[in-house]
Amino acid sequence: MRALLLLVALLVVLPSVASERCDARVATEKVALGTVHLAYQSIGRDSDPVLLLVMGLGGQLIHWPDEVVTRLCGQGFRVIRFDNRDVGLSSWAQAAPSANLAYEALRYRLGLSVAAPYSLRDMAGDALGLMDALGVSQFHVLGASMGGMIAQHLADLAPVRVQSLTLIMTSSGAQGLPSPSPELLALLGRREAPSREVALQQQADLLAALGSPAVSDDRELLLQQAEVAYDRAFNPEGVQRQLLAILAEPSRVALLNRLRVPTLVVHGTADPLLPVMHGVHVAAHVRGSELRLIPGLAHRFQDAFKEPLLAAVLPYLKAHRQEGRWARL
Repeated sequence: MRALLLLVALLVVLPSVASERCDARVATEKVALGTVHLAYQSIGRDSDPVLLLVMGLGGQLIHWPDEVVTRLCGQGFRVIRFDNRDVGLSSWAQAAPSANLAYEALRYRLGLSVAAPYSLRDMAGDALGLMDALGVSQFHVLGASMGGMIAQHLADLAPVRVQSLTLIMTSSGAQGLPSPSPELLALLGRREAPSREVALQQQADLLAALGSPAVSDDRELLLQQAEVAYDRAFNPEGVQRQLLAILAEPSRVALLNRLRVPTLVVHGTADPLLPVMHGVHVAAHVRGSELRLIPGLAHRFQDAFKEPLLAAVLPYLKAHRQEGRWARL
C-alpha cells in the first residue's frame, strides 16, 4: 500500500515539478560579446542538454511561442532563446543602413553582389559566443527561416559542438530556387511607418501574407501580436540590415555538402516566402538528413500547425537527446 501511495504521489508531483521547471515566463538576461550585447532567456535545468533556438528575420525571442518552448523543455531540454543582433532587446547598430534596400534587392535578383554591414556568419558567431558565455560546450540547434540559415553557419563553425540541427522553413540560398512574389518582398521591406498605428497595420499585413491559405486569420489577433512585438522593441532599420545580410549571402550549398551534423529539415508545402523546393534543396545537400514536409504550412507559427510541427520535431529531438546523453556516460 505504501508503495502504491508513493507512486500516486509521484504521479501528482512530477507534472507540477516539470511545469515549474519549464516555465517560459523567466527573466530576460543580457550577455556582452564584445561590441554586441545579446538578450536571452534560459528555460529548464542547467544540467539538461541545451537546445538553442535561432529566430528569423526581424523576429524576437518572444516569437517562439511559449507553449512550444514549454513542450521542448518538457522533452528534457534546457531551452535557450535569444534576440539576434539588431532586434528586440539585443544591440542595435547605431548607423542607419547606408545601402538602398530596393537597389540591393535588384542586384540580388540579377545575381550581383550585395553590400551588407554584417553577415549571417557574423550572426552565427553571436550565437556561438552566447554559448561560450553561458559555459555550454555542446548543444542542439533549432533555427527557423533566417535563423535556419544562421544555424547552418553555426553547425559549420562548430561541428563538434552542435549535436543536432533542426532547420524549419529555411533555404540553401542557391540561385535558381523559386522566389517569393515582388508584392511579398515589398511587404517584407516596408518597415518605415509614420506612426505606431501604421506600423501595427503594416506588420499585420505581413503576418497575413506569410500565413497559410488554409487558415483564416483573425485580424484583431494579428494586430495584438504586432502590438506586443512593437511595444517590446521596434527597430525597422535593424530589420533592413538583417535583410541585407540575407541578400549578401552566397549559396550555402558547399557548406551544406560538408556538414556531418545530424539534421532534420522541416518545410511547409504552402510557404509563400521560401517555397517548398527550398527545404527540399537543403535536405538534398546535407548527407544523411531527414526531410519532413507539412501540408498547408506556410511561413508562420500558426496555431493550426503547432501540433504538426511538434509532431515532426519532438521525436527527432528526443532521439538525439538520448544519443547525446549516452555519449556523455
